[in-house]
Amino acid sequence: MQIRTLLAGSALLALLAGCAAGPTGGPDGAAVEPDEERYQGTLPCRNCDGIDLDVLLRGDEQAAAGERTFELNASYRGHPQSPPDENYAGNWEVLQGTAEEPDATVYELTPDGEGQIYYFLRLDPQTLELIDPQRRRFQNSEMLQLQRQ
Repeated sequence: MQIRTLLAGSALLALLAGCAAGPTGGPDGAAVEPDEERYQGTLPCRNCDGIDLDVLLRGDEQAAAGERTFELNASYRGHPQSPPDENYAGNWEVLQGTAEEPDATVYELTPDGEGQIYYFLRLDPQTLELIDPQRRRFQNSEMLQLQRQ
């Protein structure tokens, strides 16, 4: 009887350990892999209540250029014309420096096919900030930041 209890306890412990080691879910319940980073925030909008931006980066700064991919989703809140969500996928590159900060890290997100190229300044491991194509920060920069989820 003690052997059976010991085996059942060991099996339960192994099952629980396997569950604990599984992937963790992101804010929408989707699994986020170890080599993925998700950033989210709401950008100001002239004609609406805000643009919800969700950026998923795959790969890291040391990965080969073709191995760094992204997905970017933009949703307009309270827009009078109810435009469809914008969804882009493509590759991202690491650029070095801005005019004000030569050691800064900038991510350039280039969508496959048509679409706008996005530039994000990495402020710290938890924060990206949208900047202009000349790698300059906007005056309202604190309103253009995305937080890691």
